[in-house]
Amino acid sequence: MKRVYKSTVRTCVATFMALMLLTPSFGWANNPEDTPSGGAMVADAVIARPLLLVATVLGTGLYVVSLPFSLAGGNAADAGQALVLEPAKNTFVRCLGCRKAGYQR
Repeated sequence: MKRVYKSTVRTCVATFMALMLLTPSFGWANNPEDTPSGGAMVADAVIARPLLLVATVLGTGLYVVSLPFSLAGGNAADAGQALVLEPAKNTFVRCLGCRKAGYQR
């Protein structure tokens, strides 16, 4: 009886500790109810969007230069996604002040 009690207590303690490790991740979860502040919108419009536009143009140029090598390696689609589409999506599709593209207010 004592042996069953010890193993049950150990299992409960281990489960509790594992669940406690997951708790901080709930704080970082994306809450769709949050709206960007005015300061975040201003910083996004003045700083982030111009930098992302430059990153899109430079990424497009780098993609064109590296295209023969990407085609030879078979990863042209991945290179296009990383160098052109992601910066372009964050520049033109993302809402003003949002941190990730695809978030709708």
